[in-house]
Amino acid sequence: MNLGSHLIQRLLRLPPPITRDLVVERDLDVPMRDGAVLLADRWAPKSGGDGLPTALLRMPYGRAGMAAGPMVRPLAERGFQVLIQSTRGTFGSGGTFDPFRHEREDGLDTLEWVTKQPWFGESMVLFGMSYLGFVQWAVADRLPPQVKAMIVSVSESALSLEFLRKDGFSLEVPLDWGVMVAGQERRWAIPRQLLRTKRVQRALYTLPLSQADVAAMGRRSDYIQDVLAHDADAPHWELLDHRHRVADVTVPVSSVGGWYDIFLPGQLRDHQALRAAGRESRLTVGPWAHVSRGVGVTATAEALDFGLAHARGEQPPERAPVRLFVMGEETWRDFPSWPPPGYAPQRLHLHPAGALAADAAGESAPDGYRYDPADPTPAVGGVRLATGIKAGRVDNTGLEARPDVLTYTSATLDTDIEVIGEVSAEIWFRSSLPCADVFVRLCDVDEKDRSTNVCDGLISLTEADRTACATVRLWPTAYRFRRGHRIRVQVSSGAFPRYNRNPGTGEPRATATTLRAADQEVFHDPEHPSAMILPVRQPID
Repeated sequence: MNLGSHLIQRLLRLPPPITRDLVVERDLDVPMRDGAVLLADRWAPKSGGDGLPTALLRMPYGRAGMAAGPMVRPLAERGFQVLIQSTRGTFGSGGTFDPFRHEREDGLDTLEWVTKQPWFGESMVLFGMSYLGFVQWAVADRLPPQVKAMIVSVSESALSLEFLRKDGFSLEVPLDWGVMVAGQERRWAIPRQLLRTKRVQRALYTLPLSQADVAAMGRRSDYIQDVLAHDADAPHWELLDHRHRVADVTVPVSSVGGWYDIFLPGQLRDHQALRAAGRESRLTVGPWAHVSRGVGVTATAEALDFGLAHARGEQPPERAPVRLFVMGEETWRDFPSWPPPGYAPQRLHLHPAGALAADAAGESAPDGYRYDPADPTPAVGGVRLATGIKAGRVDNTGLEARPDVLTYTSATLDTDIEVIGEVSAEIWFRSSLPCADVFVRLCDVDEKDRSTNVCDGLISLTEADRTACATVRLWPTAYRFRRGHRIRVQVSSGAFPRYNRNPGTGEPRATATTLRAADQEVFHDPEHPSAMILPVRQPID
């Protein structure tokens, strides 16, 4: 389904270029407080570029090629001059690249330098996605008055900490990203990365995981070793957490996210913190994964619509604070807030024989399955970011045929059911081992019995051999289940390699070498009312 091209071009068409005649000043020296010198390129119209509002992008991925095309040129052709800087230790910039750790001091020094340049006018906006959004949050509470807006896309203020949760360690993203940045400046880096894809995927199975970086690229990575050694709440990651800065932002912020983006929960949290602090913040969430084309087009449109207006001292065209793409309905809708009002939690209970219903189940025996980390339940579509891996909505038929995946399906819907907001599940669970994971996925089953994933989440348990309620936080969503469809809930014990496979032994993730299979039970009876909890609007118009 190509939602990016046709839909985004129609709804968020960029204004025509003012000029295509640009000049690029390359390798500008930007001094840092510790003596390091970072390099930057300035893009501007060949005539009349001095004094235009400046869009600042700071990134570790280089200043040419893929960066310059989709991100820089559209802005420089339509009213901005653009400064794109290579972060510390990357693509000619001095110092050592230690991911995420120097972005506050280096970002503040860069802002000060920009405002003193003879070509600088009176205003600046910060722009970028992913890492380029994180560097904005790193300085967001100490912006000089010349900064007029932030446009943050598929990013959040504690960028990688969601991956490193002790109760849900995400293996795929930090390993794949760590390998990518370690080799990105080598000759023929992009072809090498494509050729290395299968090697990286095999490395995810390495035991112990502390050897995965060597298996993937033949050498050690300090970043990957740190990821394996330190949980999200470890002091080691303190410098990466800028959540406390969000409420002190004084400039307007526009956030662009995707329902299948790896950073969505944190991005929504940041938006809510801004709104709670009375800041101007607007949010756009589309049917995208992290690198979907629609993200870039929409972010650029926001820079030109929202950012450029603020940079000129004008008000951007009025729109609702929240604009969401409602999947299933396949349309954009505006709302006053996130989560939107009028959506009440509704429990859909798991029943025996694979049923799902609003009423609680009666007396019934638990359902069981065997989870074997040597043959881990695979991740299929959904929230993914890895080379060569399909993300987003996919057919779950093969996944649901596995014996280690339980499914619970509603009766055929006689009316549309609209779900928008935070999604969770309460699964009464017991394992034969103390350490186990519970993965829950919400799916839409159409008239042809095709099951398509909507959202999902995982939690790791450390006393799983005791019957208890596992509360699983799924990714937020906006989805309309159509009349004639059915709602399905999957329960399993993994989604590998998006999440690390649970070895069942309790060993540290970096050094675990033993894999133990486990017998799992899911309960659904009056004392153990397992349920999916959906924010539902009723009645549906």
